[in-house]
Amino acid sequence: MTTFVDRVELHVAAGNGGHGCASVHREKFKPLGGPDGGNGGRGGDVILTVDQSVTTLLDYHHSPHRKATGGKPGEGGNRSGKDGQDLVLPVPDGTVVLDGAGNVLADLVGHGTSYVAAQGGRGGLGNAALASARRKAPGFALLGEPGDLQDIHLELKTVADVALVGYPSAGKSSLISVLSAAKPKIADYPFTTLVPNLGVVTAGSTVYTVADVPGLIPGASQGKGLGLEFLRHVERCSVLVHVLDTATLESERDPLSDLDVIEAELREYGGLDNRPRIVVLNKIDVPDGKDLAEMVRPDLEARGYRVFEVSAVAHMGLKELSFALAELVATARAARPKEEATRIVIRPKAVDDAGFTVTREEDGLFRVRGEKPERWVRQTDFNNDEAVGYLSDRLNRLGVEERLMKAGARGGDGVAIGPEDNAVVFDWEPSVTAGAEMLGRRGEDHRFEAPRPAAQRRRDREAERDEAQQEFDGFEPF
Repeated sequence: MTTFVDRVELHVAAGNGGHGCASVHREKFKPLGGPDGGNGGRGGDVILTVDQSVTTLLDYHHSPHRKATGGKPGEGGNRSGKDGQDLVLPVPDGTVVLDGAGNVLADLVGHGTSYVAAQGGRGGLGNAALASARRKAPGFALLGEPGDLQDIHLELKTVADVALVGYPSAGKSSLISVLSAAKPKIADYPFTTLVPNLGVVTAGSTVYTVADVPGLIPGASQGKGLGLEFLRHVERCSVLVHVLDTATLESERDPLSDLDVIEAELREYGGLDNRPRIVVLNKIDVPDGKDLAEMVRPDLEARGYRVFEVSAVAHMGLKELSFALAELVATARAARPKEEATRIVIRPKAVDDAGFTVTREEDGLFRVRGEKPERWVRQTDFNNDEAVGYLSDRLNRLGVEERLMKAGARGGDGVAIGPEDNAVVFDWEPSVTAGAEMLGRRGEDHRFEAPRPAAQRRRDREAERDEAQQEFDGFEPF
């Protein structure tokens, strides 16, 4: 059964925004008290948050589809709908978020760091919020905006100070088990670890983490074996430790050739040349292993490596190794720039971006693409003529109709707003020539006139009372 997963594809859906409400306030002697429709609630976001208690992406491997709740619709009496609840997904420290094309969206490092993977839809405005001096009683409201749908990839890169690398059965798991409290699977027969193991080591006043990276073999950087799957786990480590087997049972192998092979794979993977290295000659408790370690040590030191002879089984040489690693880790931490480790990629828009584009396709159709026009279309109830007129006003003020004219569009030409798979297509009738003063009065209720003077309002109320009294005096009971 799979217990460790470090790469998954996640399908996230944010909550939809609630629809706005179209309502008119009514009370005795005041049948048209003005619009009082409330706004719809905002849809919930899908948020990735680093949680130190989570060490694997296994949950998302089994359940890759996650969805936040939507907002509630608005109601009359200026009551806004309830916002949808955000969906918070815990991820391990060191998780990288990528889109379908492999572009990095966020690099999450540090407990509590978060990233909004899918944003909830905006709630639609009620007719109370749409009322203005020229549109006193709108008979429509805006629909809630759909939430984002995203297909993202999560990739875990282990956050550790020291990485143990080497051939399978070189003794890396045994070494991490005696340096720390980690309990990886260990056996006295040749096999390789299938998942990275993490351990915490204390050496004096320095506390650091050690990662046991699964065994590498020739061709690992090109995807052979399990190496390519786990080489990413050494990217964040400050120190690399070559664990070399001095008591290997394979006659064609020796510590120097093993070192050359692993170094070649690290170079092929790239980005690790500046990491300090230490060589550990393991299994010196075996007589032949002790002799071989003494033979190859001068050659390794001549290459510039610090060499430590240890035995994980007999607990030999471990104290010197742990303090040497603590020294290198402390140096690396001091040289690290004091800045926020989390990296979120931001791609700003150009300063001359008009917010939309108009293109003419081969079949003569004019397509409008842009965040605002597409959002306004999604929020429009096309069964309501006033709402359609309001949309036309907004597009006109944005400059869409003017841009269509410049692109060669004529009355009756087809215009599509949105992508090919989800667009609103209509026959365009230019309204710019009608005059802005006409367009600005769409949706206006003529029963609401300009404010009357106080004396006039008082006379109107007295006339209404007199009329009501006359009707009552002329009432004849049965």
